[in-house]
Amino acid sequence: MRILMIGHKYVPSREGGVEIVVENLATRMASLGNEVLIFNRKRKDYPQINEYKNCKVENIFTINKKSLDAVVYAFFATLKARKLIKKKQIDVVHFHAEGPCLFLNLLPKKRKTKIVVTIHGLDWQRGKWGGFASWILKRAEKKAVKYADEIIVLSKNNQEYFKNKYQRKTTYIPNGVEKAYLHEAEIIKNEYNLEKDSYILFLARIVPEKGLDYLIEAWKKVRNEITTNKKLVIAGGDSHSTEYYQSIIEKVKNDDSIILTGFVEGQKLQELYSNAYLYVLPSDIEGMPMSLLEALSYGNVCLVSNIPENTEVINENCFVFEKGNIDRLRHQLKKIINLKIKTHEDMIIPYTWEEVTNKTLDIYRGK
Repeated sequence: MRILMIGHKYVPSREGGVEIVVENLATRMASLGNEVLIFNRKRKDYPQINEYKNCKVENIFTINKKSLDAVVYAFFATLKARKLIKKKQIDVVHFHAEGPCLFLNLLPKKRKTKIVVTIHGLDWQRGKWGGFASWILKRAEKKAVKYADEIIVLSKNNQEYFKNKYQRKTTYIPNGVEKAYLHEAEIIKNEYNLEKDSYILFLARIVPEKGLDYLIEAWKKVRNEITTNKKLVIAGGDSHSTEYYQSIIEKVKNDDSIILTGFVEGQKLQELYSNAYLYVLPSDIEGMPMSLLEALSYGNVCLVSNIPENTEVINENCFVFEKGNIDRLRHQLKKIINLKIKTHEDMIIPYTWEEVTNKTLDIYRGK
């Protein structure tokens, strides 16, 4: 099959969950003999490439500005897809996330090409977008419902949403995760003086909907109530939320119990997962959190907000608290620190990328 991927920022990248999903699907599909084309965004801060792991890559024009980047890319990517469809050069166009679906109505109505959309979460709910941007994202969601041949959702909660609001049938295919291998604390020991079980880890994009404000406030209360040598490590970069990221820096700058690492990848990322005492994800909104899946694959004990997208994937060794309830988060953190739990014993892989790839290919084939 000839497959086109649209909607991410850049491959290869760990900038967000969409990028991880596109990279894993595209490269695995290519390894199975499919012709895969990836539309990266053409930006100054992204190296321009033409090939990646047997996938062809085209760099699509955009404007490097928060308010215009995604919509400009989506417009030109959709126009390019339209040309390929008209020339019968593509069998499947797979859009990722709601925003890139804004121009689906521009695609040919009479076509043999299948249009597939993966909903990575209800993007219009995310705190980083203002009122007008949220309205645009809701329009894009409706375009996906109207024009997509197939819609894939990552959570049962989102599946119910599309059924109840639009009476639209969707297919539930969760994100995958690779088998993890534990690493001793080397880089993180040298850079941050971190050792096994010496810290609590938050690892995600630094954006409002991840609930980091709750965690910082709850952590400071815990530190006032009990004596502990543990640190809170906040790992992640901003995603169109520079002002919010700066506000987090201001909140933690005078607290030596909090370490802000910035964006991490490679061995440093692996070491952070491998040696954390507890992984915390206090999100208000998720699609299906890649960082939580990865934390589970490393055997982390996890503490998460009780939104369905989180509770669908955790196991019996994990803890929950009421979304947005700082006092309950404080209570759970304090309890878990005092429990002296054993970590990294049960390395859970809920879904493999091979399973996810095969299920997605079945959607392409109409099975």
